[in-house]
Amino acid sequence: MKLQDFLGKENKWGFEAIAQDSELTRQIQILLIGLGLLEPPADGKFGPVTTGAIKKFQELKKINEQNYIGAVTAKELIETKPDELPKPPLKLGNDIASKIIKYMLAQNYQVFTGSKEYNIVYLEGMNGDWTLNSDTPNGFNDCRIVIEVVDGIPKIVDHWQATTEPGRHYTFNPMNSQGAARIKFGQYKSWAVGVHGNAERHEALVQVAPITVHRDFNKDFKRTGDKLDTGLFAINQHWGYDAPRNDIKNASAGCLVGRMRQGHREFMAIVKQDRRYIANRDYVFYTTVVAGDDLINKFPA
Repeated sequence: MKLQDFLGKENKWGFEAIAQDSELTRQIQILLIGLGLLEPPADGKFGPVTTGAIKKFQELKKINEQNYIGAVTAKELIETKPDELPKPPLKLGNDIASKIIKYMLAQNYQVFTGSKEYNIVYLEGMNGDWTLNSDTPNGFNDCRIVIEVVDGIPKIVDHWQATTEPGRHYTFNPMNSQGAARIKFGQYKSWAVGVHGNAERHEALVQVAPITVHRDFNKDFKRTGDKLDTGLFAINQHWGYDAPRNDIKNASAGCLVGRMRQGHREFMAIVKQDRRYIANRDYVFYTTVVAGDDLINKFPA
């Protein structure tokens, strides 16, 4: 079955029936992905996430076909182009959450606006009161943030002290002969819920897809001039073993690390409430890493 088979007919396929047809499901998913309402891949499995995307499409297009696909939904799915799809307006102010979302939009990053769809962001060189710091090497002077957009308004769910950079130990004793890894600023869809560590194993977001890092071969704690390296490096999002704020110790060789154990537990509890993770325990999370000074320069007070 294909969506074209619905056109000009009285077919009404409920979601349970669609779930039995992997070819139809895959076609629907491909179109929803193209419209930005569903994340890849198009796996032909009709579950809660695909259901939610269809309902969102019908809501935006004001289609009165509840819990089924008929000729109207089929026609609109086939014909609607991404720039023709109405988008719920974002209500952005001058608060830090709005500035982050403005920055992400300006960079053409993914911004998730649905209920219980969390945006994970790290601000490098920024304090918890949203002032910039000197970003001194070997310190937890960055911020891990979870943002949810509620009725078009970005809200900070919570935030914690963190580091996006390796500490002194692994900078001078890198695990890779090319130098310690320092994540390249940007956005990556690369982390899933898993377990980090050996001696003190704990739940974390573990890297499952490639990211790009700078290799600090000259050990100057900077990205400038460093070679780029893309791949799977076990750059996880884990806890920092309650290390002092001014001494990362061996808590990071390049991972995205929340300083405190309890804060990290809070972080994991929040992201595991994401509706996409609840629907699919293998869900791969996006994470955005931003230079705090670049954010403030682009969107000053």
